[in-house]
Amino acid sequence: METDFQLTRNAFGRLVLTTAAGDVCEGVVPVRAFPIAAPGEGISLVGPDGHEAGWIERLDRLPAPQRQLVEEELDRREFMPEIRRIRNVSSFATPSTWQVDTDRGETSLVLWGEEFIRRLGKSGLLIEDSHGIHFLVRDLNGLDVASRKLLDRFL
Repeated sequence: METDFQLTRNAFGRLVLTTAAGDVCEGVVPVRAFPIAAPGEGISLVGPDGHEAGWIERLDRLPAPQRQLVEEELDRREFMPEIRRIRNVSSFATPSTWQVDTDRGETSLVLWGEEFIRRLGKSGLLIEDSHGIHFLVRDLNGLDVASRKLLDRFL
């Protein structure tokens, strides 16, 4: 597991990238190229100027301390609760308020319109609520029957 760069955290908690050539870029942010299809592959380290400062081909090939730093930053940056169950919807017309169980607990979301539900592959969905938060349905067929019936009204 060799990398051609070093990642550290500075006193302000920001990631610092040091390349093999000795170039230092403070405040890099990891961004997944394929967050749903291949979350552990193709991670760009974007500098504060918005340009790519580094690239991680596979997260699992990083040395453990660097991998931990990247995973911490990704967890902080990405917040995408996964819907496990739809308890109730206020209306089948939009906007409607949904009561859902997610991998992070029970919550509610407001769906502005059906166009805020996007299909991801054969059985995944991405639902954007009124605050711009994305909720993931990883596998539509993995939901219980009641949840699927509620969702079908919006698809």
